[in-house]
Amino acid sequence: MREAITTDQAAPAVGAYSQAILTEQLVFTSGQIPRTATGDPVSGDIAVQARQSLTNVKAILEAAGSGMDRIVKCTVFLADIADAPAVNAAYAEFFDEPYPARSMFQAAALPAGARIEIEAIARR
Repeated sequence: MREAITTDQAAPAVGAYSQAILTEQLVFTSGQIPRTATGDPVSGDIAVQARQSLTNVKAILEAAGSGMDRIVKCTVFLADIADAPAVNAAYAEFFDEPYPARSMFQAAALPAGARIEIEAIARR
């Protein structure tokens, strides 16, 4: 089973990809940059942008019948790794212990000039 998940509550896909893919046991989100559900970029500091990216992840997971509490792994891509402390603070607003496993690293460039991109893998 491989089902595409789409919701109008998160930024729309702008290329040849799905917002998420649902399998028998897992949901894999595509990377979410700080864009609104209408696709407009979100300005502001990195914490504001991180919250928008996570809000998009949350909406997509809910559309798949999952949720933030079911995430087992997140990957966070940053344009500048120096933003990690501010991202950590915003990230903690979306999760309770035990926190999901996570990787965070600096990328050479992110789509549409974004400063952050977040993807997740969650249990169904």
